[in-house]
Amino acid sequence: MGLMNLLFKDPGAFIVLVPLLLYSVIIHEVAHGWVAEKMGDPTARMLGRITLNPMKHLDPIGSLMVLIFGFGWAKPVPVNFSNLRDYRKGMILVSSAGIIANIIVAFFALLIIQMNIFSPWGSMPVILAVLAQINIILAALNLIPIPPLDGSKILMGFVSNRMQYQLMQLEPYGMFIIIGLLVFGLLTPLIIFFQRIIVGIIALIL
Repeated sequence: MGLMNLLFKDPGAFIVLVPLLLYSVIIHEVAHGWVAEKMGDPTARMLGRITLNPMKHLDPIGSLMVLIFGFGWAKPVPVNFSNLRDYRKGMILVSSAGIIANIIVAFFALLIIQMNIFSPWGSMPVILAVLAQINIILAALNLIPIPPLDGSKILMGFVSNRMQYQLMQLEPYGMFIIIGLLVFGLLTPLIIFFQRIIVGIIALIL
């Protein structure tokens, strides 16, 4: 169900869901900053970004995309990877943090549905299902190893310095590449592949 369709079919569910989706992208960014701080980089803390205050994170266009499509982004939390105590390990953990945060949100949304504690609330299972779906898509998309997506930085933690440099050189053009691949549907099989892995992991735990 599209988010705008939900607005017309169930305005109450739409009003509840939008803040939850906005906080999904906020939690993603806060997770990056929090793990970076634990690994030795205080940049996010000094800039006041390790907070759930939406005013510190929301991007106008990204927020509008959430309202229209149910899928958007927040301002990236700045991380100085050179401050990390273990550069390669830190790059992997910091970059994975946002993805893991989205998977955890999806897990708890599906767990609540399974527990059936909101059955009298009518729209709540739909809200939680959409919340889980969007968080799984966010996690799957960010696993793609194309800069500036998190997957590229996870990959950088494993490859040679030369390959790291090549990926960094690609970053200024990365979003254009990603948008182009999405428009032509070339990323869809990879996103579905990562989604199935994530859903499989969540199902195994549940």
